[in-house]
Amino acid sequence: MHATGPERITLTRSLASLRPGTYGMEAPGLHAVLGPVLDRVPHSADTVVRRLERVELGVLGPGVRVRLTPQLHRGTPVSALGLAHEDVEIPGELGPLPGWLVAGPRTTWVIALHGLGTTREHPLNLVPFFNRRKIPVLVPTYRGDEGAPASPDGLAHLGDSEWRDVDAAIRYAVRRGAEKVVLHGWGTGAAMALRAAAESGVRDRISGLVLDSPVLDWEATLRSLAAAHHVPGLLLPLAVRAAQGRTGVHGDRLQAASEPGALRVPVLLLHGPDDTIAPWEPSVELAARRPDRVTLHTVRHAPHAAMWNADPVRYEEALRRFLTPLL
Repeated sequence: MHATGPERITLTRSLASLRPGTYGMEAPGLHAVLGPVLDRVPHSADTVVRRLERVELGVLGPGVRVRLTPQLHRGTPVSALGLAHEDVEIPGELGPLPGWLVAGPRTTWVIALHGLGTTREHPLNLVPFFNRRKIPVLVPTYRGDEGAPASPDGLAHLGDSEWRDVDAAIRYAVRRGAEKVVLHGWGTGAAMALRAAAESGVRDRISGLVLDSPVLDWEATLRSLAAAHHVPGLLLPLAVRAAQGRTGVHGDRLQAASEPGALRVPVLLLHGPDDTIAPWEPSVELAARRPDRVTLHTVRHAPHAAMWNADPVRYEEALRRFLTPLL
């Protein structure tokens, strides 16, 4: 941060700070929401000015190093959005999984699955959209999340074991009255949704999948994560194998779940070429091989799991068109 003013903030000029759309801005003890770039506001060549929507935590000040995140909200549905919700406990195989249930009269529910590096607060971006359409939304945690049981080995498995908590969430929704469910996942949450659709014992209740920035190629994603942490190029293969060994990730199982022939329900893919974590080429290939099942909505200039942030109007319209026949 360089400076703040009435409803505006000045940041160091970079690819991240120039991205179109709306993003959260984080630092230790700080969370704010930034709107679009304000091109007509005077600024130096090495800075960019964005609209400051609100400050939810902390105090802004020059010199603070911040990062942008797709997660806009802090808190619960009622504290962040003013939407009444029920705190629920989902019986998982490792113990109770805390969740939020925002009720609605429809019998098709959405189960919103956050991805690696975010929390269940990330899906709050879309909860108002579902609520306006009277769709019940279940936002579960899964093993390793705050308040949820830890994985037995203390490691995240990048969805390879966590998907079983998605299975538990589906079963919970059915017990609470859901006739059908749509799984909406971001990143690793999308990978979990695919695994559940292929392997869950109640997969017949799944009527559709919404996959935002899906991780369809684990090796490529692990390489991207290692590169982002500045692992030298010659060591990348070793780093990938080490990560796979530690986490027990079985890429073949995800590949089988995302094979075109394995898809039994309609799929909305929301992805773009600027995702540097989960390459979008596998999404393009999947959509091309199953045009009868898969609709690809391309979002440009959006980082991983931030397709909605970059263009919420078009994102929500694509989602509306997809969901309408499923409700």
